[in-house]
Amino acid sequence: MSTQTSNLRPSGHRAADFVVTAIEGRIAAGELADGAPLPPERDLIESYGVSRTVVREAVATLASRGLVETRPRFRPVVRRPGFDAAMAAASGVVGHLLMQSGGVKNLYDTRIFLEAALVRQAALQARKDDIEALRRALEANGEAIPDSDAFYRTDVAFHAVLYEIPRNPVFPAIHRAFTGWLAPQWTRMPRSPERNRMNFQRHSDIYNAIRDRDPDAASDALTAHLNAAWEYVRGTFDEA
Repeated sequence: MSTQTSNLRPSGHRAADFVVTAIEGRIAAGELADGAPLPPERDLIESYGVSRTVVREAVATLASRGLVETRPRFRPVVRRPGFDAAMAAASGVVGHLLMQSGGVKNLYDTRIFLEAALVRQAALQARKDDIEALRRALEANGEAIPDSDAFYRTDVAFHAVLYEIPRNPVFPAIHRAFTGWLAPQWTRMPRSPERNRMNFQRHSDIYNAIRDRDPDAASDALTAHLNAAWEYVRGTFDEA
């Protein structure tokens, strides 16, 4: 890019905003490819006619929007816009909201509402391969009962299948976001093989209702499962 680019910056716009907009455009156009590192900092300084401080502010903004991935001592890496990027961009705001009174419960209730709809849809429309994927996830969950860390991972994987069934890329991205946002509370929850066995049974109820094509039973089983989980986890943090 020409060093004359800086002359095109609209008067009155913050320099960092200009750099962010310019780099966003290059990412959207494919000029900066997904997975490729950003140009070196000194090249960005020269290309846009700005200071090192401005470039670093712009990169931080791009990272907050999920458009670049930053790591200490490495050049930022481009991430093309997608639903995961959109969820990542919201993480900072969600983190603040979760710190407010009732914030975790509000997010968790949103998860219940969405998953209840997903299991109803699954009971009505899931394909044979979807039900088989759910069966395999349930089987792995059952095998992990003695190991609470493995059980947590397979618990997440079981619910992830529910988000995959509609074949809409928005839902898996939402699930990954929910998992990340709620993980600080869920990983602090006391665990035991007995508790794992209870959760596995509730997963089995959800699976059986979907397999039997009973949307009401599926929704009821999912809601009962997540409501019970909430009652168990709420005592691990300050939440109404």
